Amino acid sequence: MSSLSRRDFFHSAAAATAVTAATLGFEQVAKASASERVRVAHVATGGRAASLVSSFSANKEVEIVAVCDLDPSRLEKAVATIEKVTGKKPRIEKDYRKLIDAKDIDAVVVGTPDHWHALPTILACMNGKDVYVEKPDGHNIEEGRRMVATAKKHNRIIQMGTQNRSAQRMFDAIEYIRSGALGKCLFAKAWESSKQGSIGRPADSDPPPGIDYDLWLGSAPKRPFNVRRFHGHWRWFYDYGTGDLGNDGVHRLDMARWALSAAVEAQGEAPLGMPTVISAVGGKWYFDDMQEWPDSLQVTYQYPGTTPKILTYEMRVWAPYSYLGESEGAAVFGDKGYIIIGNQRWRAFGPNNKDVQSGSGDYGDAAHVQNFIDCVKSRKRPNADLETVGHPSSVLCHAGNVASRLGRTIKLDPVTETFIDDKEANELRTRPEYRKPYELPNV
Repeated sequence: MSSLSRRDFFHSAAAATAVTAATLGFEQVAKASASERVRVAHVATGGRAASLVSSFSANKEVEIVAVCDLDPSRLEKAVATIEKVTGKKPRIEKDYRKLIDAKDIDAVVVGTPDHWHALPTILACMNGKDVYVEKPDGHNIEEGRRMVATAKKHNRIIQMGTQNRSAQRMFDAIEYIRSGALGKCLFAKAWESSKQGSIGRPADSDPPPGIDYDLWLGSAPKRPFNVRRFHGHWRWFYDYGTGDLGNDGVHRLDMARWALSAAVEAQGEAPLGMPTVISAVGGKWYFDDMQEWPDSLQVTYQYPGTTPKILTYEMRVWAPYSYLGESEGAAVFGDKGYIIIGNQRWRAFGPNNKDVQSGSGDYGDAAHVQNFIDCVKSRKRPNADLETVGHPSSVLCHAGNVASRLGRTIKLDPVTETFIDDKEANELRTRPEYRKPYELPNV
């Protein structure tokens, strides 16, 4: 598809179809329309991004035009995957800006570390491209807000990678909650209790051959290379990641707030909205290593309303056991029953813990990609639309991290997403400084 706006494309396509139908016959035109592909480029191809490469390659409505990564070895693997699945070899770029500017690309998939989510997303939107971006939406609250503002200004589709939003098991669980079977609900919980390991304290070293380390650092401060600050472990450092709260916690918090909102709507109340009071206790108490973010954490979110609601998040990344039968999950509690939602099943209980109903299903990876592709074509909001779903859930993670770093309660203005009368907290809404030339564009 060309670089003209998607709306203009469909108007022109409709006109072309009418003309062609008169000369070639309806059947031939229908086949041509059905063969249309959304042309996609991938920014980053390792780790979680490698899974995205596989998911998009497997989608028959996608043509992967190009891939970009700072690591040549990861690029080689991605190209081999794409060629094996699609029979077509994408072009390789080392500079993501060449993808942003390309006229033969409709959508960009951003699977980078957290500190590189915002800039490619914003520039892609400014250049008329839609975006699938991994979670959380940005490295901090301000980045997420800037991403949302850019998408709105340029009428772009952004799907965030909380794939449970497209999972059938979640739709089934939410439908059960909306039936009102849980009764009056005031409390929800999200948790992580899957065991992880120490990352040690290796010495600084030279970057691997062929790696543009300055570009990898991007907007983050200049620091010596360390293997633990690079592939696989970057998420544990303030400069690049958001800890496990923004890594796995965003999935569970998103599930919990979706479920709690469905419960309060079933009670005849307004959708949940944003919390106004956030408190946290925890820290790096278990592992003796280089990690900076907490390994033990409890965050409490209080929601306003006629009857206030509470959502809690618990992190125990050293625990070799599950909680409520799920190593990672969400739960909503009412006065008639409760529901536990895991990664591949959900279970509802009534009084005296009586089993009432259950369901199962996968994570929703393929369905989430399909939903994004469908929305690129239809211009409808995707299931994890950044403005209404992805960013609000990301704010929960960022605000929880702010409260944990300060070690106290903070109050959030749900409209401005600033912290009320709290200079220290507001300073953590963004970076102290964005290293040139990696500043965020003005929207």
